[in-house]
Amino acid sequence: MFSNDRTELRKVFYDCWQQKQDGQTLDALQQMIVSVIEQHPEYHSLLEKNANIDRDYHPAQGETNPFLHMSMHIALIEQISTDRPPGIRDSHQQLTKSLGSPHQAEHRMMDCLSEAIWQAQRNNAMPDEAAYMTCLRKLVEND
Repeated sequence: MFSNDRTELRKVFYDCWQQKQDGQTLDALQQMIVSVIEQHPEYHSLLEKNANIDRDYHPAQGETNPFLHMSMHIALIEQISTDRPPGIRDSHQQLTKSLGSPHQAEHRMMDCLSEAIWQAQRNNAMPDEAAYMTCLRKLVEND
């Protein structure tokens, strides 16, 4: 699922959703992607046609990029499953307990993840795992 081609990355979501609708067997990554899609019924109609594959989404106009949103869920799921950075699994478990849902915990954690990614891009550096984990610990403490 790694590529610099936005259209190619978005096509993965379309293809996985279509394969699920067609009853095809899915591999582990496809199952994870479909699971994330299933948790976002507001995106189902978008994924039933490729018409919006090249659309730009503008946060300044109040738009959420559904592909970025679902990709962040996938990134968090992978981080949690490998406990990388160390301690993220515990933060997720604590947030899940206080919020009552792993999905809602991921939504809260996205703020920290997006900040870490933004800072890394801004500084042309690798993400600062210590700052990322500090942000996550603050989330847990404040919940």
